[in-house]
Amino acid sequence: MWTVIYIAPTAKIAERIQKRLTEEGFLVQVRPINLTKPQYEILVPSGEVQEVQEVLGSILHM
Repeated sequence: MWTVIYIAPTAKIAERIQKRLTEEGFLVQVRPINLTKPQYEILVPSGEVQEVQEVLGSILHM
């Protein structure tokens, strides 16, 4: 089962997050969502959420 861990405001940010998490060895999916403006869900397997959140924190603060 996949879990949304972040909603990126742009495709560029979603791609950067996906690339970095993949480099760290995680499986990652990006799914576009269209609400009032295009956004992108970053999804990872449910069993990896804790580990991914730690890495995601360092990615977002760069």
